[in-house]
Amino acid sequence: MKATVGKILSNKMKQTVVVEVVRFKAHPLYHKRVRKTSKFHAHDELGAKPGDDVKMVQIPPMSKTKTWKIIEIIKK
Repeated sequence: MKATVGKILSNKMKQTVVVEVVRFKAHPLYHKRVRKTSKFHAHDELGAKPGDDVKMVQIPPMSKTKTWKIIEIIKK
């Protein structure tokens, strides 16, 4: 079970939110930390709002784009 932490960008869909996950990766040549962002659709039964930090886990696909589920709201 893969878990990650992200920030809610949008909650305009029914029981679905868009979560932005930020990670840092070292540049292969210059070794500077580069910021990488990814957006995921996640199933939300907790009622998270934009700006909330959430913890989510990967689940079997619920729909074409939804393979994550919100399990905890860390910070409102």
